[in-house]
Amino acid sequence: MTMTTPSPAVITTDSGKNANTENFPVGSFLIRPDLRPHVHAFYNFARAADDISDHPLLDAAEKVRRLDRFAQVIGDDNAEDIPNAAAMRRSLRATRVSPQHCLDLLTAFKRDATQLRYQDWNDLLDYCRYSASPVGRHVLALHGIDEKAWPANDALCSALQVINHIQDCADDYRVLDRVYIPQDLLESCGGNTADLSHTKCTPGLRGALHIMLDKLEPMLSHARQFPAQVPDKRLKMEVSVISTLAEKLVVLLRKRDPLCDDVKLGKISVAGAAAMGLLRAWL
Repeated sequence: MTMTTPSPAVITTDSGKNANTENFPVGSFLIRPDLRPHVHAFYNFARAADDISDHPLLDAAEKVRRLDRFAQVIGDDNAEDIPNAAAMRRSLRATRVSPQHCLDLLTAFKRDATQLRYQDWNDLLDYCRYSASPVGRHVLALHGIDEKAWPANDALCSALQVINHIQDCADDYRVLDRVYIPQDLLESCGGNTADLSHTKCTPGLRGALHIMLDKLEPMLSHARQFPAQVPDKRLKMEVSVISTLAEKLVVLLRKRDPLCDDVKLGKISVAGAAAMGLLRAWL
């Protein structure tokens, strides 16, 4: 009995999202030109896998099946049925970077398919360990930077992930019934998941979000040490800009309601944060 390899159309689902729609730079001009294609390969791999985990019409078992195929293609030099995974495999071979960061991401995306609630802050941070930290760790590995920089990297990447969770909390609930706001925080503030269906934040939901933002402050403080641990000047500037953008977004989220307001930085704010980040990198 012969096994048939699934076609790309059976595996992948294009959401239309790309690097230009993200909150933070993805392999920008600051990254070394020779490494930029490899950063983009990692992003494209992650984007394709994330689109599967976020697909509203696929059940959990089907999402896991498709994501498992991503992992298989990463390890099989003859598999070409998922173009972004095959391109990622070739990038890994060329750079000799471990595939573990890709596999960790797939762990997070499979968790997205099967876990719709997070009980407490530690539960959420454990998710971020797989959904966010591997992104920065992969970029560090491309630049030959060892694991000593991981704690600061993980603090920044996890903070970025939580910021995205707060920005997208209404859509995540309404479209996917997925809630990243820790249940114990909601309950302690007198809120519940149904609050996410409202057109404005309830006092309970607002209280829980503010506690999450408070918890990000020490993480962002730790992340300010990150640029100093990056010897590559271009990457140092990229990290500094991203860290500064994250800080600006936390300030914005304290003022605005993610259920009804635009909680993205405008072009002028982005430019100002980028300039501040570049200045910090040189100091």
